Amino acid sequence: MMAGIELKAIRKSFQAVDVIHGIDLAIADGSFTVFVGPSGCGKSTLLRMMAGLEEVTSGEIHIDGVRCDHLLPSARGMAMVFQSYALYPHMSVEQNLRFGLENQKLPRPEIQARVAKAANILQIEHLLARRPSQLSGGQSQRVAIGRAIVKEPKAFLFDEPLSNLDAELRVKMRGELTALHKRLGSTMIYVTHDQVEAMTMADQIVVLNAGKIEQVGAPIELYAQPANLFVARFLGAPPMNLLKGRIVRSGDTTSIALDDGGGIALPGRDIALADGSPVTLGIRPEHCELAHEGCFDVTVASTEVLGAETVIHATTSGNTPFTVSQRGISRAKQGDRVTVRFRAPFVHLFDEAGRTVGANADWRNAYLN
Repeated sequence: MMAGIELKAIRKSFQAVDVIHGIDLAIADGSFTVFVGPSGCGKSTLLRMMAGLEEVTSGEIHIDGVRCDHLLPSARGMAMVFQSYALYPHMSVEQNLRFGLENQKLPRPEIQARVAKAANILQIEHLLARRPSQLSGGQSQRVAIGRAIVKEPKAFLFDEPLSNLDAELRVKMRGELTALHKRLGSTMIYVTHDQVEAMTMADQIVVLNAGKIEQVGAPIELYAQPANLFVARFLGAPPMNLLKGRIVRSGDTTSIALDDGGGIALPGRDIALADGSPVTLGIRPEHCELAHEGCFDVTVASTEVLGAETVIHATTSGNTPFTVSQRGISRAKQGDRVTVRFRAPFVHLFDEAGRTVGANADWRNAYLN
């Protein structure tokens, strides 16, 4: 069972405080959509309104073309998995899975079939007799997900379900949730502040900021073609470097002269800004390299040698922080003055309002090897 979900001009206010500002969004049948953004951006509030746990101040929520924002949570056909597992400690795993179905007074054979199916999907058959106190964090989260699966919902709603797990287990559970989505083919909406989770799990990412949508798209599209400065900085680790500069035109060639010295030519870019216009140049650390000749010089402040890569933290002549990520182990050390070269196809430009300008029209060939 799957569901397409549509939000139309959704607003939410808590007394005089507006927290969601007229959101329009379409979520396709069977997609894995991730809401991502900083704390306080409204992503959990938006999810709770979809589930029916928060009232909508104005606007409409539609599931499969049918308006549902006036319905009780139990009538919407959605199942929510929370950050806390919220398992009943006095019940076994099997009893936790059965409890909601028994309250619905479903026939006993159907309850047994649904529980057995969920246990098989999540590979927790051997845990059915245990109590929650006998489970690990990952096992508890599987049971919480199983409690949602047995409801056979139209859509799954996940509210930061992995944030209580340690780093290694989070990586494992990310893979398990992605595999679960492929097996079930269900519509899943997942809230997180972790951009790595968003990039690795989503079919569609919704970037939220201060109760508004900044950009919606596939992970690679948002990474390669951010709509504005906020998205550019939020997605990517280490975050994108940003340098102030101005447009310089010479014949058919457009270049960027950087305030901290140096610059780069961007042939073939259609940049709709006049000569001398201020601009912000963005370049990700992984798209920079140390070279004998390059765009400008920086001074190394520190290095992080991670084995497969080295992250070099530096400063420009204007004391602007700048990061370079290099494969392998770099010989750069604190205090070195090094030359940095930008890979031109990966240069991003933003106008004074923070909007992307002069995007690389051939970005797919640059990013997709």
